[in-house]
Amino acid sequence: MMNWKLVVTALTVILIALIVAMRGERTPVATQVTDDAALQAELIMERPIEALNSIWIEELTWIEIRDRMADGTNTVIIPTGGIEQNGPYVAMGKHNYVLQGACEGIARELGNALCAPIVKLVPEGGIEEPTGHMRYPGTISLREETFQAVLDDVASSLHAHGFEHIVFIGDSGGNQDGMAVVADRLNERWEKSTAHYIPEFYDNAGVQRVMEEEFGIFEESEGFHDTYWLTAMQMTVDPSSVRYEERVAAGRASINGVSLTPLEKTIEVGTRLMQYRIDNTSQLIRDVTESTH
Repeated sequence: MMNWKLVVTALTVILIALIVAMRGERTPVATQVTDDAALQAELIMERPIEALNSIWIEELTWIEIRDRMADGTNTVIIPTGGIEQNGPYVAMGKHNYVLQGACEGIARELGNALCAPIVKLVPEGGIEEPTGHMRYPGTISLREETFQAVLDDVASSLHAHGFEHIVFIGDSGGNQDGMAVVADRLNERWEKSTAHYIPEFYDNAGVQRVMEEEFGIFEESEGFHDTYWLTAMQMTVDPSSVRYEERVAAGRASINGVSLTPLEKTIEVGTRLMQYRIDNTSQLIRDVTESTH
């Protein structure tokens, strides 16, 4: 769909550039007008190839994003994860793997949304005198003010491009307060409810309830920062990230008294739990975005 307002603006700038060129002017102003004309011409160029079927901004070209927005994509989701210790079997990027599946599903369910790159670095504990997850090798922590500044800059960049709704979701407890603060700050600055923090995405109790009621699976903690229900969701994205084959070979393919074998069964459970999160979050995003029009 052609953005006619942009076309008219571009053609106006090009016309001015042609007039300047005909006069033979070579002043800084003339050069700037010519450069602006070239940019405007580029901004309205037609997409030369078939568009990629992706919802991830980092995978799309700027033309594909422009065209999606022209066709009604007005929402962008900013997911926040983390790099932290997750027991002896699960990769440090646990939350980021889960968000790969969750944000993909939410954006496609909404139909008018894209996903920003996952913010993988978040507050994980004190750095100089390590606290929390920072007591374990490999954990990467941001100061709270750094985390909030990153969220602010990412959201502001997307807002500047014309996205009407900026949505924050997070898959780790330490991310929640920062997202809420930044959303409030942005709405105050923009003087309208454009930024939305969805705390219900992090509904771990709801996920556990679905697992217990629908599959009859109950856990008893073994003391690790690891759970069957989250491992199951992570396995729908990448079983190697929970060292599935290595655990099977070592006779350690279980967590909190629940077996991860057979693989197909755990992925079935994880898919259902992931869908629970996708459905709930999608509806909440629809509610808040529709109420602010």
